[in-house]
Amino acid sequence: MKNKHIKYSFVLILLFSLACNSPKKILVSKEYDSIDKKVDSVMKLMTLEEKIGQLNQYNGFWDVTGPVPKEGQAAKKYEDLKKGLVGSMLNVKGVKDVYALQKIAVEQTRLGIPLIFGFDVIHGYKTISPIPLAEAASWDLEAIQKSAEIAAEESGAVGINWTFAPMVDISRDARWGRSMEGAGEDPFLGSKIAIARIKGFQGDLSSNKNILACAKHFAGYGFAEAGRDYNTVIVSDEILHNVVLPPFKASVDAGVRTFMNSFNELNGIPATGNKYLQRNLLKGDWKFDGLIVSDWGSINEMIPHGFAKDSKQAAEIAINAGSDMDMESYAYVEHLSTLVREGKVSESTINDAARRIIKVKFELGLFDNPYKYCDEAHEKATVGKPEFHEGVLDVAKKSIVLLKNDSNLLPLKKSGQKIALIGALANDKTSPLGSWRIGADDNTAISVLEGMQKYPNNQLMYAKGADVAVGRAQFMWETKINTTDKSGFAEAIEIAKKADVVVMVLGEHGLQSGEGRSRTDIGLPGVQKELLEVVYKVNKNIVLVLNNGRPLAIPWAAENIPAIVEAWHLGTQSGNAIAQVLYGDYNPSGKLPMTFPRDIGQVPIYYNYKNTGRPTMNEPESVFWSHYIDEKNTPLFAFGHGLSYSKFEYSNLMLSSNSLSKNGTIQVSVVLKNNSNVAGKEVVQLYIRDLIGSLTRPVKELKGFELVELKPFETKTIIFTIDEKLIEFYTANNRWEAEAGDFKVFIGGSSDKTLEANFQYIK
Repeated sequence: MKNKHIKYSFVLILLFSLACNSPKKILVSKEYDSIDKKVDSVMKLMTLEEKIGQLNQYNGFWDVTGPVPKEGQAAKKYEDLKKGLVGSMLNVKGVKDVYALQKIAVEQTRLGIPLIFGFDVIHGYKTISPIPLAEAASWDLEAIQKSAEIAAEESGAVGINWTFAPMVDISRDARWGRSMEGAGEDPFLGSKIAIARIKGFQGDLSSNKNILACAKHFAGYGFAEAGRDYNTVIVSDEILHNVVLPPFKASVDAGVRTFMNSFNELNGIPATGNKYLQRNLLKGDWKFDGLIVSDWGSINEMIPHGFAKDSKQAAEIAINAGSDMDMESYAYVEHLSTLVREGKVSESTINDAARRIIKVKFELGLFDNPYKYCDEAHEKATVGKPEFHEGVLDVAKKSIVLLKNDSNLLPLKKSGQKIALIGALANDKTSPLGSWRIGADDNTAISVLEGMQKYPNNQLMYAKGADVAVGRAQFMWETKINTTDKSGFAEAIEIAKKADVVVMVLGEHGLQSGEGRSRTDIGLPGVQKELLEVVYKVNKNIVLVLNNGRPLAIPWAAENIPAIVEAWHLGTQSGNAIAQVLYGDYNPSGKLPMTFPRDIGQVPIYYNYKNTGRPTMNEPESVFWSHYIDEKNTPLFAFGHGLSYSKFEYSNLMLSSNSLSKNGTIQVSVVLKNNSNVAGKEVVQLYIRDLIGSLTRPVKELKGFELVELKPFETKTIIFTIDEKLIEFYTANNRWEAEAGDFKVFIGGSSDKTLEANFQYIK
């Protein structure tokens, strides 16, 4: 460690000396000013090539405990690392490996500038929380923040200090596989959840329990045509500003330190090379002073996009557009020096990008202690802590949505019943981990079977019924869905005949959603629907438990099955969470963050749609209005929908005034009663409609929500405040403003079941 101390002492002494010789006002300046001065001091020591090196991010390229690579790409990366031409690495995990690589950066490079280590900690590292879409269904911002805190602490303990999360893309298309990674279809809810996750991951960055958060993908990725991943995005300025961008702006306001740009093109310009998005809007209007990293190889992907002729031009476009760090395209490290010499990229542009990266490293505390995240004893004591399992169990229960419960089939009785548990997913300990859990081990989730076995006073019978997939389920891109094998049907039918109640766990394997996993058919995969139908013929008392990473189109089940539970992919404690809800030890309170369609032909479907000029027709036989001739317009289950074992009733919607003045407020209240003998939680939702605008406005928009807990037969008055800011939108004037006119306000337990009133905004 001697060389490290000599080198690092030199840098720190230099920084201290510069500070001491500075005017007195700098010594008493705010902390961020102090960091800025330190960054400036480091930048003065760097050559152009070293600055460009900070803009270069490599994937982990060799077993650092093995021999040093001698040839090929790995050898080049190793030499770049020793030369100080690497600013960050990703997909390196474990204190031993992180320490070894950090040691090279700190002790063998000229300046000893530490690395940032990134990893896709999307919903946990080893201890896995529900997928983000599931957590969004909790509408519980404290629980979501706690989940991110757990993920940050556990990943920080293994040397990771940067997560590529949260994904804050809004998506209205359930075909898109990455729906599972976001917060759903609504920009208001998505913004609140983005803030909660950023707070949870990032905290104040003062300890190794906090890591850098990354708002992604900037921008429009969730609007990929036909729901096909990486596909073209074409959206209007109105949709861009009113729907796509609000969660990103909220992320900046919440202090997120990094952004990731997107694979897609946006209105003809690849996001990675989009100057308006990155340099004009994000770094300009929004004053974001953190760093922007490309997505994996997205700089060079501008070549097949047809936007750059080669890697050199792609590097020129990306850096000038504002993309600071190159993830695995090698474009910056290979071409930027030449581009500067040719005058196609200014050195000030390089300086700006490098400065942002150095600043974030100071904020992480890596210049004070480059081995801050490298404590093997802490790693051993932290990973998989019991408190983590308690935390992910809590958010898993809160993420479950009760979609249907006819005849109060749920909760199950805790004794005296014969219960048939059917479905391959019911006994699966890997699928519940979901997609994007690359730090976790297979076969570590609690299965539904295991969870239900903890209630021993019923007779529990299990039958697989049918596999969801055949082949290597852990590598879903190599796996085929089971569309033929029904050999297990007979056993499932037999136990269903004997049962008082049948619990069927059906849906998608955990790796059927996620990046690159778009689907054209979003029903139950393979033979599962047929299995459900044949079991229904012998026993209609079925509880359908859905495991899935996106909304599913299940019209037959919605019409025929008496009880349906949306249980998503809930992570490590999945089976315990589901069992506790099924047996009533936890009263479900989740609400859908995405609309469930009746049919794939309705997609994209979302609650905040435009009315059109022909929403209905007075003539009952007319076909000349906006509808389908073979299906209803309405969803199967609406945004915000979710039942409870309690019975909640809304009444007495009242406004403190029927007019809102500029700089004024209106109080809107509603009485909520729990008209049952079961304590429970309800998400009270506030929606507003702007009836006339300079641009057409949605039929309603979520503008507030409150999670309310009521005792049996308790009544509470819930109050929301409406002000000018709440009714602003991006208008035809190309700015955010509130327009005078008439408004409707709605309050209820879902977007399609509300009380309503009217008010007027007067400027």
